[in-house]
Amino acid sequence: MIATEAKTLAEACGGEVVAGDPARVAETVSTDTRTLEPKACWVALKGDRFDANAFAGQAAAAGATVLVVEKLDGPVPEGTTVIVVKDGLLALQKLAHWHRMRLKLEVVGITGSNGKTSTKDFTRTVLGTQFETMATRGNFNNHIGVPLTLLSIEAGHQAAVVEMGMNHAGEIAPLCQIARPRIGIITNIGTAHIEYLGSREGIAEEKGALARALPEDGALLVPAGCDFADYFKTRTHARVIPVGNCRGVVRAENLRQDGMRSQFTLVVEGRPVGEVNLPVIGRHMVKNALLAAGCGWFLGVPFDKICQGLSGTMLTSGRLRRYETGGVTVFDDTYNANPESMTAAIDTLAEVPVANGGRRFVVLGRMGELGEHAAEAHPRIGRLAAERGLQVVSVGEGAEGISRGAGRGEHFPDVDDAVAGLAGRFRPGDVVLFKASRGAALERVMNRVFPPEN
Repeated sequence: MIATEAKTLAEACGGEVVAGDPARVAETVSTDTRTLEPKACWVALKGDRFDANAFAGQAAAAGATVLVVEKLDGPVPEGTTVIVVKDGLLALQKLAHWHRMRLKLEVVGITGSNGKTSTKDFTRTVLGTQFETMATRGNFNNHIGVPLTLLSIEAGHQAAVVEMGMNHAGEIAPLCQIARPRIGIITNIGTAHIEYLGSREGIAEEKGALARALPEDGALLVPAGCDFADYFKTRTHARVIPVGNCRGVVRAENLRQDGMRSQFTLVVEGRPVGEVNLPVIGRHMVKNALLAAGCGWFLGVPFDKICQGLSGTMLTSGRLRRYETGGVTVFDDTYNANPESMTAAIDTLAEVPVANGGRRFVVLGRMGELGEHAAEAHPRIGRLAAERGLQVVSVGEGAEGISRGAGRGEHFPDVDDAVAGLAGRFRPGDVVLFKASRGAALERVMNRVFPPEN
């Protein structure tokens, strides 16, 4: 955030300065007393199990100069200005929208059932070859994370890539109202969060809030193979740019994968424009890269820089990251999972070449937020993995159906049992994929069985 006086922040968030110097300046915004920087504006949030208003003194001691609270218990900390608001979360969101609107920059909004973070990584790198670009850090993609992401934009930034996640209906539209993107990317419509949204049609309606929020001079990028692509076209005023493998306005042709990288010719409007050497495998990853390429093309990034950016992208940890240890190739895709991303990862592993008698294993945990669909989805994933010739291991409560569906799969009830059962099982030449929903914390198994060497 640009350095701003407390009185201006109060106006922006709908609050009132009740103590301290109205001219006192804050340079950043934080909601966490553990990580805030000196001269921060600290916003107290309340949840079902906590009330940060009680920690205003700690925020001041950590360096906050402006405190945004619903109430202040105790004396005003020395050297601070206090702003009182009715609702801390609403105040944070108002601050974010105010800050975004005072900046002249391109905002790219990304949503979808899966692939958001890798698409964000590709888009950030592509735009970064031409513009000073910032992007969502970690998983800051919800009603709190998006405002904090926007508030971290500085005056020198020319583009922002904002990931937008959701769990329930009605959550994407407010994020769009805060961020005001001109470019939107919808990675896909799967079954993630179907427990709360009821159907893929309901999920498409919620994700389509991004399409509806775009202006006429904007662009919406969607996979050409998405069965909701036509639906999105009817829901947006922006230009729709379909992308895909061998289809779409922006597409990949001559795709080759060697187990480590994906190489393809980037084709735009029927014309080959360059060669891309992605540092990751998987057709779904190629699709995510093409969405980023389309965004760069729309914003005028030269084709050679688009190819350069894609080829040099470093993906966020847990997104099909590949490493080797003891001669075994490990794919870390532990960040999250749903039936579509599980299917994509399994198909990818099945295509990875092995030598010297190497075997392919999948170590899988439960997929969350599927509700009544979980009973069918887990066995289906196990069957698919077995059909692809993979050796199947499931770990943890809720994942039993995966190994049961595989027929010859093996299940471990918890992390310790899995570590004990898998230690020493793998030999040089084997390839192992770990994947599960975030709540399963499957990386605890992976990191103990295969400690990264770097």
